[in-house]
Amino acid sequence: MTDLSYLDGNMLDGPLRELFAVDLSATTGRCDNCGMTGPMAGLHVYSHAPGLVGRCPTCSGVMVRLVRAPQRAWLDLRGTTYLQVPMPAEPGFRSAR
Repeated sequence: MTDLSYLDGNMLDGPLRELFAVDLSATTGRCDNCGMTGPMAGLHVYSHAPGLVGRCPTCSGVMVRLVRAPQRAWLDLRGTTYLQVPMPAEPGFRSAR
């Protein structure tokens, strides 16, 4: 591997804060199990466990787990291949269509 300059993980703070400041129910997710793509608001959410479990409406695969404690939260998205987050257009930014 060539010697490429890099920044430490603190550089991600601003961009990730911008992503997680949006309404995540408006995001589109892809199920890692069956490949279904759809709005996260369409998941079947179960709250009977210690936390919330969001399952794919097509195959019932677990796409998201969220557990809250008084001073922290755990978010597990390993059943989700990706989340597509709608972002407001920046002046001078050309979108890829």
